[in-house]
Amino acid sequence: MIRLLLPLLVFLGLLGLLIAGLQTSEERKLVQSPLVGKPVPDFRLPDLHDPERHHSRDDLLGRPWILNVWGSWCWACRVEHPFVERLGREAPIALVGFNWKDERRDALEWIERYGDAWDMHLVDYEGRAAIDLGVYGAPETFLIDHRGIIRHKHIGPIDATVFDDLMRRAMQLDAEAES
Repeated sequence: MIRLLLPLLVFLGLLGLLIAGLQTSEERKLVQSPLVGKPVPDFRLPDLHDPERHHSRDDLLGRPWILNVWGSWCWACRVEHPFVERLGREAPIALVGFNWKDERRDALEWIERYGDAWDMHLVDYEGRAAIDLGVYGAPETFLIDHRGIIRHKHIGPIDATVFDDLMRRAMQLDAEAES
């Protein structure tokens, strides 16, 4: 009898672990970055469209901005792109693309094919600035206030719910910057 029940008990145990894992999968997207509440690490990165031009953290101080990490190799970046385009049109603050570990030609072709929703693009070919930012993967989206403080981080693709949350937070950052 025990020989018959043992496989069933193992199966039920594995099923329980699967269900527990599925229930916490959404919570893993809410992982707080240790950098939330801290200044954006300093960087000096080339512009995707003009590699001779560089941008730094100090160039972006004085206004809030959204930093969206993406790559042409990232399938989830394609999934979230309609929402990124909406952010580019509707958000009251700048939308900065952070092209990560990509080939310039591939990134430009991707933009040509799907549209350039961002106000400007930073390029991190080697991924060193991404390490400083605590990037786990693409896509990720950061909200940064006018003082250069990271106020929010979202891991994973933007969907309708995340879009609404980002817009609310972006409007709040914009209002704080103007007060």
